[in-house]
Amino acid sequence: MIPPLERRIDPAGMIAYAGATWDWHRLHHDSAYAADRGLPAPVVDGQLFGALLAEQLQDWLGPRARITRMSFRFRSMVFAGETVRCTGRVVAEEDGLLTVEQQVEVIGDNPRVAVAPATSVVKRRA
Repeated sequence: MIPPLERRIDPAGMIAYAGATWDWHRLHHDSAYAADRGLPAPVVDGQLFGALLAEQLQDWLGPRARITRMSFRFRSMVFAGETVRCTGRVVAEEDGLLTVEQQVEVIGDNPRVAVAPATSVVKRRA
């Protein structure tokens, strides 16, 4: 079992992420814009989940490990202010490559799976 990674995704972090990725779509930072579209809050940018899944693996294996492949599928939206938990487990190991299945779930008042399935291939390095 890979140690889980939990993160509360707050509006300030979402704006910082938008700046880092140059993705300034109003849906990810403008509460009024989201509300006009029937949403309870700005929607977390989907790219952020890839970053969190990668962070979980790097925290577990260390900075010398290299993610060689990652894929994931969105299952539900995540909104500003919600907390997510990344979980994962190794499903195969061959020739120094680990195949890991991961998922992201929203925890708290409205629990649900946000990302699944997610699969990563990681090269371990000493």
